[in-house]
Parts: sequence; structure tokens; C-alpha cells
Amino acid sequence: MNTLHLILFLPMLVAAYLAGAVPFGVVIGKVFFGVDIREHGSGNVGTTNAFRVLGKKAGVAVLACDMLKGYVPALLASLVFGPWATIFIASAPVVGHMYSVFLRGSGGKGIATGSAVVLALVPAIYLVCIGTWIAVLLLGRIVSLASLSAAVTLAILVPVTGQPLPYIIASVLVLILVTFAHRGNIARMRQHREPRVTFPWNAKRPAVGETGRGAGGA
Repeated sequence: MNTLHLILFLPMLVAAYLAGAVPFGVVIGKVFFGVDIREHGSGNVGTTNAFRVLGKKAGVAVLACDMLKGYVPALLASLVFGPWATIFIASAPVVGHMYSVFLRGSGGKGIATGSAVVLALVPAIYLVCIGTWIAVLLLGRIVSLASLSAAVTLAILVPVTGQPLPYIIASVLVLILVTFAHRGNIARMRQHREPRVTFPWNAKRPAVGETGRGAGGA
């Protein structure tokens, strides 16, 4: 690492953490809806609870913001630094999201932000991981299970595809952190109490003639 890199590293690391620490779920909820999503749903500040509490449009906005705050620092770092420095800067927004200075050390689970880091650094692996996430979600209808499955896929593919050692270490740490962050979800899954996503084709339809009977009796 040359002198210029040394000068840039610390400011970029701090900036990446602070960007990640911005709780967009809380900000969008309070500014546009007058709602603190920490007081509703699962209480989480991330994308899943934003969809649940604020609706689809706000959920998409939170998802986009949470991904951008991970993608941009990771991409910039990869253009400036080698793998070791890059992985530190790329990890900073994820840590910021999970342990936000603006929320006194609390935060979300870092899935959207972390996935954007993967997209920036190893886009081909990201596509496989997101494919795994979608497949598991469609089959099991449990968001936490899909996230855990994607983290396992990442930890397998990064070393198998010959990525740099820092990326391999980071992928294992991601799996550990995601598992730890979802420990409550894992406990609920074991007890068969974890909420499931309801897709349009899973929604219960009224029995034949039920609508007609309701309309006729009104």
C-alpha cells in the first residue's frame, strides 16, 4: 500500500461505516409515514420489516438505499485498493448497518447491504446467491431461511472459484454473522413459528359460490 492509499484508507473506511449506519428504514418510515418501524412488525430496521410495515413502494425504496450504501463503497474500494484493504472498506457499511452509531449500536441484519457488497466484488457469485435466495424463498416461503441459504452458497462458491484469500475469509465471516443475526429466526423455525411469506398463489381463495352467497345476503 503506497502513501496515497494510506492517506485514503482511513477516511474511506469511516465514510463507508457512516454510510452503512444510516437507518433508511427508520428515516423513510418517520419522514414519509410518521411511523417508527422499530415499534411495529418484527422491530427490525431492514428491508423485510419495511415491506411488512410500510408497504411495497417504501420497501423497495429501503431496499435500494440499503443496497446502494453497500455497493458504492465496495466498488470504489475495489477500484482503488488491493483485496485486503478492499474487504475492510467493503465490510464497513455492513457493520454500520448492523451496529449503527445513529441507533446507539443497534441495527438490522445486513442482508441487503451485504448482498450489494457481493454484487460489487463478485457479481457472478452474486447471481448464483440471489438465485438460491429466490428459489428457497419460493419453496419454503421463509425469508430468513432464504438468507441463510444464500450465505451458505456464498461461503462455498468464493473459495471454489479461486477468489483472493481476503474474500474467502470474509465469506466465512459473513456466514457466521448472518447465522448469529438470525439466531432468533432459527429458533422459531425449529419451533415451526417463523412467519411465512404469502404469495398470490398461496392466498386462500373463497369456496365456489361463497362470494355469491355473501353478496346475496347483503
